[in-house]
Amino acid sequence: MKISREKAKEICTKSQYGEATWWELLQLNVYLLFCKECAEFSAKNKKLTSLCEQANLHMISEEEKKAMKKNLEKHI
Repeated sequence: MKISREKAKEICTKSQYGEATWWELLQLNVYLLFCKECAEFSAKNKKLTSLCEQANLHMISEEEKKAMKKNLEKHI
């Protein structure tokens, strides 16, 4: 059940997006018990995700990007 640091980071990121399986989460939690550095990374990642959700961030659509690009080109 031992996983590498890279695998732990991958699972941590997947868990923030709700894409990690229960088995991966179990592996990650066991790993975090032994790796303080990764535990800190995981805590910071969770905090960042929480702050982004609270900020109601959204991405602009492709149409908005094209309109912005067109507008910039007019002014140059």
